Amino acid sequence: MTRRFHTADDVLRRAATGATEYVIAPGDRLTPAARDAAGERGLRIVEQAPPGPSSQRAVPAGTARGHRVPLVHAPGASTCALDPFPVDIGRPEMDVRLRDVVTSADGMPMAAGVMSLRAGSFPWTLDYDEIEYVLEGELHITRGNTLVVGRPGDVIAVPKGSSITFGTPSWARFLYVTYPADWAG
Repeated sequence: MTRRFHTADDVLRRAATGATEYVIAPGDRLTPAARDAAGERGLRIVEQAPPGPSSQRAVPAGTARGHRVPLVHAPGASTCALDPFPVDIGRPEMDVRLRDVVTSADGMPMAAGVMSLRAGSFPWTLDYDEIEYVLEGELHITRGNTLVVGRPGDVIAVPKGSSITFGTPSWARFLYVTYPADWAG
């Protein structure tokens, strides 16, 4: 079975014909821009079901995996006040803090937040995938014998199952994105 990505241009061409539906084959995907274009033009997205008892199912425009997901806006997230880290890492001198700004409660399969730490390091094992975007300072992540140093504007991706240390020689503040959203439970 060949899968196809449908673009906004595909949707716009269909809308120009006066159609009210845009039908996609099983396994096909719409780009986010295509889904937005369909919603803006009132086109109903119809995904053909694989052969079986039901032949088609309608998916409203502006949805992800068939569920309506709102846009989530976290203004000022990079400068927001942070709460004490909820896990005792045994290093109070580090003053580890965080604030979750996007969670599964927002209907998203991934989460995001802001974290800061002061001089020192602590071990952590990830049962989830995580990306860090360094906002301020210098973030050190060590995995095995590999040390990655992130500075403002750098991105570090840490795969699920990694045993790492988070650290900094002085101060670090970073945005983290985790998948899945409910990594702690």
